[in-house]
Amino acid sequence: MKPLLEISNLVASIDEQPILKGMSLTLMPGEVHVIMGPNGAGKSTLAKLLAGDPDYDVNEGRLRLEDQDLLDLDPEERSHAGLFVSFQYPVEVPGVVYEQFLRAAYQAKGKAHGLPACSNEQFQRLLEEKLALLGMRGDFLSRGVNQGFSGGEKKRSEILQMALLEPKVAVLDETDSGLDIDAMRIVGEGVARLATEERSLLVITHYPRLLEWIVPTHVHVMLDGRIVHSGGAELAYELERSGYDRYQVAL
Repeated sequence: MKPLLEISNLVASIDEQPILKGMSLTLMPGEVHVIMGPNGAGKSTLAKLLAGDPDYDVNEGRLRLEDQDLLDLDPEERSHAGLFVSFQYPVEVPGVVYEQFLRAAYQAKGKAHGLPACSNEQFQRLLEEKLALLGMRGDFLSRGVNQGFSGGEKKRSEILQMALLEPKVAVLDETDSGLDIDAMRIVGEGVARLATEERSLLVITHYPRLLEWIVPTHVHVMLDGRIVHSGGAELAYELERSGYDRYQVAL
């Protein structure tokens, strides 16, 4: 079985300031990896770099999605190849209706794979199926993308995007940030429903709250731009109790 995502000795910087310092991680199909670490460890930088943020420079290392070199692909090409990134702070896009945005993204991926365009009726049925799968209402679909959305609505809308695009690898950057109890449950259950034996998840978080619904196969401690320790699901709860001091000493 081949890895879905390979991050090999990744060294990256912004404005000549090193952020990632030899980051390595391999995700196999069906695995759920959780990265935890303090602020400034490089967690969100990793998500942005995977998505293709041009502000970051890759100085060394390799990024591969199955047989493709991600560093050779533009952001939209990475998405079409099967990579999805959910950000901690989704941006607002005033004037673009959310349902139209979803339709355009879905049609663009189909076109990239040589598939015929689906009709509005076909897309509407698909959208209703995904909303039902995730247990969501569609009352935010007629609004501007993330415009006036609550924190929970923004996160739910990104999980809906993931459901529609059906990525091979989904990177969730602090998807649980700022959510109340009900929103956390909806998002957690939604992500859990989208975890399959063919898909890999990379969950970046500070706290193990989301792990009530998403059971990780691997938990990693990230400090100073690299993975310093790995373990099973129990590691997430140990970190919540005792923090990162013992791993800081190891550096």
